[in-house]
Amino acid sequence: MNTLLLRPEDAGAIEQAGALLAAGQVVGIPTETVYGLGANALNDAAVRQIFAAKGRPADNPLIVHIADFDQIYGLVAEVPEAARRLADAYWPGPMTIILPKADCIPDAVSAGLATVGIRLPTHPVARAVIRAAGVPIAAPSANTSGRPSTTTAAHVMEDMAGKIAAVVDGGPCQVGVESTVISLAGDKPRLLRPGGISLEQLEAVLGPVEVDRAVREQIGDDVRVSAPGMKYRHYAPHAPVTAVCGDPAKGADYIAAHLTGKSGVICFDEFAGRFPGHVVRTIGRADDQAAQAHAIFDALRAFDHTDVAAIFAQCPDDTGIGLAVANRLKKAAGFHIIEV
Repeated sequence: MNTLLLRPEDAGAIEQAGALLAAGQVVGIPTETVYGLGANALNDAAVRQIFAAKGRPADNPLIVHIADFDQIYGLVAEVPEAARRLADAYWPGPMTIILPKADCIPDAVSAGLATVGIRLPTHPVARAVIRAAGVPIAAPSANTSGRPSTTTAAHVMEDMAGKIAAVVDGGPCQVGVESTVISLAGDKPRLLRPGGISLEQLEAVLGPVEVDRAVREQIGDDVRVSAPGMKYRHYAPHAPVTAVCGDPAKGADYIAAHLTGKSGVICFDEFAGRFPGHVVRTIGRADDQAAQAHAIFDALRAFDHTDVAAIFAQCPDDTGIGLAVANRLKKAAGFHIIEV
C-alpha cells in the first residue's frame, strides 16, 4: 500500500482524507495531544484495520473522536450532568470521557465493554477531517503498539508507511501526551489515564476523583480495562528504560554514578552537562511540565536511531501534567523505577 502524505493547506487534502475515512480506510490524523490512527468508528471492519496496522491487542479499547459536542448524543446511552460540566470546562481539549455506549458502537471499538470513550479535540485539522468524513472517528495513537506515541507526521510515517491509506500532516502536536481519560460510568468519577487535563483541573469541576491504580503501578495482562494505556508495555523505545524519580539533583547524581559506556540519558535541561560522552536528550527544565509533556515522546523515539543499550530518564513529580509525563515514563520503563 502506498501511504499518501496529505498537507491541509493543499487544495482538496481535507476532503480527500475525509473520503478515505468514509470509505472504510485508515488515516493518520493530527490532534493537539498526539497523532491518531483514525477509522470510521461505526464501521467494524474499518476499526479492525486499526488493530492490524498497530499490532494492537483486541482487548484494548479505542477512543471515539467527534467534531462538535452534539455528536455525543448518538454515541452514548446518556450524557450525565457531570459530563456536561466537564465538557463546558475542557472541551474542545485533551480530555476523554468514558460513558455507557449506545448500540451503534461496535464491539471492536469498546473491546466488548458496555462503555465508550468520547473526545472532542482542539486541533482544527482533526475536527475538519472528522466533519469531512461525516462520521465519528475511532483513533488510538498512531504508533506501532508498545512504541512511543507519535507527535509528528514523520513519526507516523516511520511506523505506518505501507500499512494505512494516508497521513495528514498537521505539524507537531502542541500538548505531546495523550488525552486525560475520566470515567463517569461508575458510582464515582475515576481517573483512568492522566493526560493534558490534570487531576487538579478535573477535581475543580467534579470534586474528589478516584485515581485508578493503573496510573501509578503495573497491572496484570489478565485485568480487563476500559481505557487505552492502562496495561501492557507502552511508550517504550527499543532500549530498556529506568525511570529515576524524586529530587532532580539527586536523580542526576544517581544517573551519573550508574552510567555505562552504552547508556543514554533523558534529563531536565539544567543537568544536560552532567553526562559527557553519552547520548543525552533534554525535555525542558525540572519546573516546566508543559515542555516535558511536549518533548517526552520525541526524546524516547530518538534513542531508536542510536546504539544505546540502556536509557536512564529523569521523572517529574506527580503534580499537574507531571502526573501524565511520569505515567508515560514509568510505563516505558515497565515500572522499573529508582526512587532517590
